[in-house]
Amino acid sequence: MSKNILVVDDAAFMRMMIKDILTKNGYNVVGEAENGLKAIDKYNETKPDLVLMDITMPELDGIQALKKIKAADPNAVVIMCSAMGQQAMVIESIQSGAKDFIVKPFQADRVLEAVKKAVG
Repeated sequence: MSKNILVVDDAAFMRMMIKDILTKNGYNVVGEAENGLKAIDKYNETKPDLVLMDITMPELDGIQALKKIKAADPNAVVIMCSAMGQQAMVIESIQSGAKDFIVKPFQADRVLEAVKKAVG
């Protein structure tokens, strides 16, 4: 059974890239969001197996959205994504309940490895 994944990033081309990697490898992208507020709504609406979430976004950043999603659903599985050199944010996101962390620019095999590790 393919896993349902929610992709959250403020850059449309990044969402498209991730979606492409996932769908080509048998995953089902059930939704997309361009900020943390929409991510929370989409999460509640789609109840995905996994969320791939960017950290730096408008309206509500990824770490705040992660905390709200985990508060509502302690079993939520979230992998954070961000650009190089944001070590403090990586640590904060893991402490806030993220399962893993992927650095941009994405490498398809790293994305798939993290997804596989998180949801099998």
